[in-house]
Amino acid sequence: MAREEEIINSRLKKLEELKKQKINPYAYSFNKEKDTVELQEEFKNLKSGSETKNKVKIAGRIKIIRDIGKLIFADLQDGSGRIQLQLQEEENKKALKFFKDFVDAGDFVGVEGNIIRTKRGELSVLVEKVELLAKAIKPLPEKWHGLQDKEERYRKRYLDLIMSPEVKEVFIKRATIIDEIRKYLKEKEFLEVETPALQSIYGGASARPFKTHLNALKIDLFLAISPELYLKRLVVGGFEKVFTISKNFRNEGIDAFHNPEFTMLEFYYAYQNYEKLIEMTEELVERLKKKLGLRDEIEYQGKKINLKTPFKRTKFRDLMLDKTKIDIDKADNFEKLKKEIISKRLKDVNIQNCKHYGALLDELYKRVVRPSIIQPIILTHYPVEMIALAKRNEKDPRKINTFQLIIDGAEIIKAYDELNDPLDQEERLKEQAKLLKIGNEEAMPMDEDFVNALKIGMPPTAGYGMGIDRLCILLTNQPSIRDVILFPFMKPE
Repeated sequence: MAREEEIINSRLKKLEELKKQKINPYAYSFNKEKDTVELQEEFKNLKSGSETKNKVKIAGRIKIIRDIGKLIFADLQDGSGRIQLQLQEEENKKALKFFKDFVDAGDFVGVEGNIIRTKRGELSVLVEKVELLAKAIKPLPEKWHGLQDKEERYRKRYLDLIMSPEVKEVFIKRATIIDEIRKYLKEKEFLEVETPALQSIYGGASARPFKTHLNALKIDLFLAISPELYLKRLVVGGFEKVFTISKNFRNEGIDAFHNPEFTMLEFYYAYQNYEKLIEMTEELVERLKKKLGLRDEIEYQGKKINLKTPFKRTKFRDLMLDKTKIDIDKADNFEKLKKEIISKRLKDVNIQNCKHYGALLDELYKRVVRPSIIQPIILTHYPVEMIALAKRNEKDPRKINTFQLIIDGAEIIKAYDELNDPLDQEERLKEQAKLLKIGNEEAMPMDEDFVNALKIGMPPTAGYGMGIDRLCILLTNQPSIRDVILFPFMKPE
């Protein structure tokens, strides 16, 4: 700490001296002509020991300074990469002196000079002019790469990005993934829309919401747990292909796959069913692999995951029977399922936390079955009690027309045929409201306006939800959702 204070005091003195000399240490702009990556590409064939008359103007942050008297080498990093700067007394004494007197690692500078390649083969800018663009008062950390406390990296993401190029690359890939998803849907003529983040009635998922208060109207509101019910209203209104990539907020646990604020893709496709959405999922996975330069088999946290499509399909009942030896078609109510769980000694299942059959099914699935899934699987035909907004299967009304894409124990995609029978939907939401009343905090409240919208008429529609963050975890080989969210929620220090 004493060493850092010395550095800060030294830099503050330099600031004072700059101001005395009428030099602004925080410039308004700089005419940056090229990025470092452009220079590296343009002069990749320049031979060692060669000099050019190509004068360039570049800008960026100084990462490392090597001062050897009448010669200074420095690494300049911009948004695209890095390049070496070289300052020589014989070339420009004034520039060298200014750099020695006022520039430290961490400062932003703009420089002008000729492109050369040193005898050791390093492409460099032989600096003739240097301008200080932003003086850093605090020093960059020296041992960031060895930092074991990941929380410190999450809290100070700005330092993480400066010091760890591989972290920056993850977020560039994340942006590429979102951009490619958006392009895919727009090519299919989907309309991108926005839905409310503040809602008077929440719904569209089984989750506990965040509650807030609107002072102007003196009413309580909720942060959106899902955009689903608003997107369906748009389908009722005549938009046949709509999507949104939005922030959702759920007041639930924080772990490797859950953050209270997260990004979801949801889209709704009129006149289609969930089979079409399975086809689109596989198309999109192939497209993302190609865009990111991934092979069919990828490395994910020490495991080999095969993303070759088409994915294996399995019915929910069959998987439950295989993994738990419980036939949910026979154990078709709360007491029967509870008895089976106890008899099979499935101790990881927290029966006491479940107040109805659907919740107990979900608990059994998430505790015992889903963690065992490693390779991609399309899981279909869930029991009707598990999703209140999905359409019943025509051949077996106890099941719903739905699928989930599960990879390495994580739900990446959930999609289903949307329930467009307003009377059935009304009854199911009434059941949800009853569950909410008796203490199930993840049940949905009754939304009469949504039911009234369905009563106007909604065409057959397939709906789709993708966890963008979870997909990014997989495709960038990161251990936690916090590694793909720039500013994950952290407990205040």
